[in-house]
Amino acid sequence: MNPDLTEEEMRHALFGTAQPEHQVAAPQVQESLLDVVPTTPVVAPLVKKRAAKAFTPRLRVTLRVGNEFEGKMIEVTHEADTLSSLLAEQEAVKAARKKYKYVEFVSVRSM
Repeated sequence: MNPDLTEEEMRHALFGTAQPEHQVAAPQVQESLLDVVPTTPVVAPLVKKRAAKAFTPRLRVTLRVGNEFEGKMIEVTHEADTLSSLLAEQEAVKAARKKYKYVEFVSVRSM
């Protein structure tokens, strides 16, 4: 390849010779203002759709809690809005620890 090519010669080599396209004039249509009548679109009355109650996954966690070591324990239930039983258990234990010193996990059930 010759490194001394001009830009025009490179364009000619890549794209070929430029041939002028024949332009055909489109017939011009003049619309009179009387033919065009502005109309307002018919608006249907809006019907509000009620949002369906979204299903919220819930798990019920049962715990035994107490404030005395090897003392009286009571059963407490906690409802968690999650599908993960591990997250539900952690959330229930965390909430129970705010009030009780000893927390024992019993079960997780789907509601």
